[in-house]
Amino acid sequence: MTEQDFILKSYDSDLNEGAVKWTSPSNIALVKYWGKRAHQIPENPSISFTLSNCKTITEVSFTKKEGSDFSFDVYFEGEKNEAFKPKIQTFFERIEAYVPFLRDFHFKIDTSNTFPHSSGIASSASGMSALALCLMSIEKQLGVTHNTDFFNKKASFLARLGSGSACRSIEGELVVWGQNKSTASSDLFGVRYAEDVHANFKNYQDTILLVDKGEKQVSSTVGHKLMFGHPFAAQRFNQAHENLEKLTAILKSGDLDEFINIVESEALTLHAMMMTSMPYFILMKPNTLEIINKIWSYRKESDSKLCFTLDAGANVHLLYPENEKDTVLRFIENQLSRYCQNGHFIEDQVGKGSECVKN
Repeated sequence: MTEQDFILKSYDSDLNEGAVKWTSPSNIALVKYWGKRAHQIPENPSISFTLSNCKTITEVSFTKKEGSDFSFDVYFEGEKNEAFKPKIQTFFERIEAYVPFLRDFHFKIDTSNTFPHSSGIASSASGMSALALCLMSIEKQLGVTHNTDFFNKKASFLARLGSGSACRSIEGELVVWGQNKSTASSDLFGVRYAEDVHANFKNYQDTILLVDKGEKQVSSTVGHKLMFGHPFAAQRFNQAHENLEKLTAILKSGDLDEFINIVESEALTLHAMMMTSMPYFILMKPNTLEIINKIWSYRKESDSKLCFTLDAGANVHLLYPENEKDTVLRFIENQLSRYCQNGHFIEDQVGKGSECVKN
């Protein structure tokens, strides 16, 4: 499938108003994407668990308007938010060729998260995927019919142009993005992982320790750009391909020890790329490192299969099998919550993907 397949050539122009609503989850990458080419094309493949509880809820209402400019208002948590408008403007400019009805309507975009915004829980992924899904539902109201597969692929394609990792939030439970030799994949959109997955990974848990709920001092957009000319970029991109190949075998065999090795190595490699870019930066906090060391000690003492991963932020995602849920939560309460901001953490698990609320 090519970009040309997603260009909307005709639609019913008689629609005057309407409203649509979607929820879309965040996702947590196991093999990390860091570095991109033009048009949000990834430099390396990635694979992620789709989450369940950490999600964005977005309702888009629209009314026919005169004039050719983009027209929209953004509300976040019920209040008008001007800060989000430049990113939405850029998104609309990027996707106009594929959804040309954007200039026909004034849009009210009303969005909220079930988790803190800009705290390293991929709010741009859930937010942009939810908005892309709403636009696809509007396309449907304009008389354009698609099967579910095409609908999801185009939604993922559009979401990618807003935030790269957003393309992995449309479906679940595992999603691959980026061309590679190990799995069915595409640079243009996320693809649901279709290989065999061992029962060990069924209902896998992700508890997110909120070390820092504030804005990151360096955005992911800036971080990705710093991979241009990075001294270790080529080696990193090759490593991601190799780790994805290894992970496909691990997901099939159910080898939790090797899963831990790959996932933790990927997390630390991501932050190593940040610390060795120019300019260099560190998104981990002292409490991030305290938690990592506690996890390593706990695993050694208990033979647990608990492991951690990190996104582009200070928060720590604890990944573990469902049969360890009670013991891991006690460990979090007793030893790890003290390192979280206000003791806060979010219990989550692998989910099925986005959900239509109003179509």
